[in-house]
Amino acid sequence: MTEKNRRTGFEVSEELEATKKTMLERAIPGKRQLLGALYGFGPLIAVFLVGCWLAGNPFEATWRAADSQYNISHGLVGTNQWHIVWIAVVIGLFFEFMDASAGMGFGTVMSPALMALGFTPLQVVPAIMIQQATCGVVGAFLHREFENVEWKFSPMSETVKLWLLISGLGVIAVIISITSVYAIFSVAKAWIKLYVTILLLGMGVVALYQAYSSGTKRPYRFKRMAGFAFLAGFNKGIGGGGYGPVVTIGGLISGVPAKSQLAVTAISEGTVSTVAAIVWFTMVASGMKIDFLLLPTMMITAIGGGILAPYATRVFPQKFWTYTIPIYCLIVVAILVYRFLPDWMAAAGL
Repeated sequence: MTEKNRRTGFEVSEELEATKKTMLERAIPGKRQLLGALYGFGPLIAVFLVGCWLAGNPFEATWRAADSQYNISHGLVGTNQWHIVWIAVVIGLFFEFMDASAGMGFGTVMSPALMALGFTPLQVVPAIMIQQATCGVVGAFLHREFENVEWKFSPMSETVKLWLLISGLGVIAVIISITSVYAIFSVAKAWIKLYVTILLLGMGVVALYQAYSSGTKRPYRFKRMAGFAFLAGFNKGIGGGGYGPVVTIGGLISGVPAKSQLAVTAISEGTVSTVAAIVWFTMVASGMKIDFLLLPTMMITAIGGGILAPYATRVFPQKFWTYTIPIYCLIVVAILVYRFLPDWMAAAGL
């Protein structure tokens, strides 16, 4: 097969839309899609059960955080009791669905939302990392089963190359950001969130402008994704969010078809989040303690949103996602501005 004719992995979603031209046709699942959804439930439920076990503080390094306002107000400090945080489930189900179907939103929005409820970073970030690691791997599988993307290793498809590039640079960046921000530097959380918000605003505007101004398919530029990959990994490490928007919007700017980019984002975020979770567990060995109270709650959101989202990506046309992704990115920016404007003003002495 010549280089010109070699499949990139992007074609499968275009072929699906060519053979099943209406949303109704794509909405009717075949045997492969039904079995895929069934298989996808398995690991999500398994990690949920592990999360329930960890939430009970089975090890010396697991505890009920004494500096958590949520723990204090609910009388959990000094106990091994835990419960599902249902308000977080309700919020998380929506943002997990949007995260898995539009490539962003869960960590970026849930991190500040959970901290506003009184949870600490050491309660929020590890739980989100584990949830996103599981969702990313399951999502990559389901995106393939729902014919949004194709993964080929021999010869290596562009989708696999993108995954390796984005994940490799993201892993390096996430290790640097976790160890530097949490172990070396003391950076005000308000400024970290301001940086992420400004970055997402700029990328969302550029992607929306390209969606409206370009009447033809944008040229694909593989190397352009390197900078976006590193930025995304850095964001993931310092706050648990800001990864999906940068990778997904970066892919659109780099000419990757929307449906394929959503699948690449899922597997890349799953890979980076897995490494980030391992780094967190490694830091536990140095004396850090982690409160897993939120992990069962986060996994319920994964079970609810992680299966339906790849299905929604399949059903809606490519053009819909090309516009929806940057618009949703700007909505996420508006949510962050609403949430953090008072903090930014206070940090600036205004």
